[in-house]
Amino acid sequence: MGTLIISATAILVVLGFSNHVLWLAAIALLFLYVRHGRTGSAASTSAAPSGTSGSPARTDSSYRAYRQRRDQQAKWERRYRRERPLEARRQNRRQ
Repeated sequence: MGTLIISATAILVVLGFSNHVLWLAAIALLFLYVRHGRTGSAASTSAAPSGTSGSPARTDSSYRAYRQRRDQQAKWERRYRRERPLEARRQNRRQ
């Protein structure tokens, strides 16, 4: 994906010597790639099932990060219930 973006930017720059609007298109393309391109591809690989893509180390680290987030959230919820028992009971009744 990165190679395609770089080559498209190079073509727009070369063609931009005669038309300056193409320079703006090249800048916009690079901006969008830096802003959304990399994070979108990382999110799609981490959201994929573990057996279909990625190396085992990448899958293990993303699962490890998931477990850490889950455990931290559970710790926060236990602390909230311990420090605010009345609010916790009221929230349980609503569910």
